[in-house]
Amino acid sequence: MKRNSTKNTRIIYEYAKYLREAKQLDDSTIDGVLRSINRFDEATNYQDFKKFRAKHAIAFKKHLLSNKSVVTGDKLSKATVLTTMRHLKGFFQFLITQKDYRAKINYSDIDYFNLSEKDTRIANVKRKSTVATVEQIMQTLQAMPCETALEMRDRALMAFVILTGARDGAVASVKIKHIDLVDQSFYQDARDVKTKFSKTFITYFFPVGELPLKVLTEWVEYLVKELGFEQNDPLFPKTKLAHNKNQQFEVVGLLKEHWSNATPIRKVFKRAFEAVGLPYFNPHSFRNTLVRLGENLCRTPEEFKAWSQNLGHESVLTSFYSYGDVPDYRQAELLKTLAQPRTESTPEMEALIQQTMMKMLNK
Repeated sequence: MKRNSTKNTRIIYEYAKYLREAKQLDDSTIDGVLRSINRFDEATNYQDFKKFRAKHAIAFKKHLLSNKSVVTGDKLSKATVLTTMRHLKGFFQFLITQKDYRAKINYSDIDYFNLSEKDTRIANVKRKSTVATVEQIMQTLQAMPCETALEMRDRALMAFVILTGARDGAVASVKIKHIDLVDQSFYQDARDVKTKFSKTFITYFFPVGELPLKVLTEWVEYLVKELGFEQNDPLFPKTKLAHNKNQQFEVVGLLKEHWSNATPIRKVFKRAFEAVGLPYFNPHSFRNTLVRLGENLCRTPEEFKAWSQNLGHESVLTSFYSYGDVPDYRQAELLKTLAQPRTESTPEMEALIQQTMMKMLNK
């Protein structure tokens, strides 16, 4: 059996370069695409892509739909199969634009990567996810120890995520200079912070209570005054390890370095929730918590738009496009206003919000 194909490897490399440089996709997305292509390449015994025909797409589709996951042992989910098919369609659509492949591949054959309407509907079903309440998060935050520098960091980490709803990639890359405790804001500067689609925006702290702000404030002060951290140093520094007398690694402090990925952040959250007997809520799920909180607090379309904009959302499910962007100064005012006691909204206002949401969803 063949192990690889030089021609295939070369064009896969060119496609990866195209996705990175022309489409501006990040490395994690490209890795997913390459896994799909390599899966197909292996299933066809590394046959030259120039020989691709509809029968190969059909056979591979059947292979995937009957295949089992290495991790779970169950059949691959329809969502996984659909994603793989979409990756391959994109790849072969790229191939037919290339000189050596243009006359070799029929465009109509690429359509055979489509799943049936039934399988596509199943793949696109949104699974219900468990979302933590603000009360559960406060309970966990209150119970987290804060005696050592590492414990203080981990506690501040959870406080920061519920205050800002920041994605874990942004949390791992945030610097002290990006936090303004006076203005109560997080400047998500894409030049430094790993934001989605490299978007730069300001997030004002969400009104989730006094504890998270207190925890974060104490952490920043500890970093600067006690550990001598400066503005360009990470807000959540990497754990420092060293060998003990038994030549085993042990924690000895903090490094002035960022985490290379978000895995340590997820581990912190997992330990914290397990300690209080709650199920694991990952950092990203806090964004859902904040969306639900906004649905309860916001009383006008403008307020909900400001709330949504504060999360960096652009989806029609979380933003009122009809009202345009809320100016920066107004966004700050609205977020601060929402922290104050409010009277109940009028039935007329509730009806207006419902009508606006229905209008946007129908679009």
